[in-house]
Amino acid sequence: MRLRPEKEAEYRALHAAAWPGVLAALRRAHITNYSIFLRAGVLFSYLEYTGDDYEADMASIAEDPVTREWWTRTDPCQQPVEDAAEGEWWAPAEEVFHLD
Repeated sequence: MRLRPEKEAEYRALHAAAWPGVLAALRRAHITNYSIFLRAGVLFSYLEYTGDDYEADMASIAEDPVTREWWTRTDPCQQPVEDAAEGEWWAPAEEVFHLD
């Protein structure tokens, strides 16, 4: 995901004071250890999922009214990377190394 340069300050401010309802929705969906990193205009996210039905939990986040309102603030700050599939927002990356 790319961060629109003119929206960086707004995006940082939103995440510095993330809404409690959004954080609660993430926790209900079994999302832990969630981070977003920024480098050279590109956002990278990392999260750990502890549930057993990822699709259902992601759907529950998308249906949460507080999260949907949050997205009306954060989405204008973001731009999908050039090689994202049609309709894909946060494009997945291939893991090339992992150490437990």
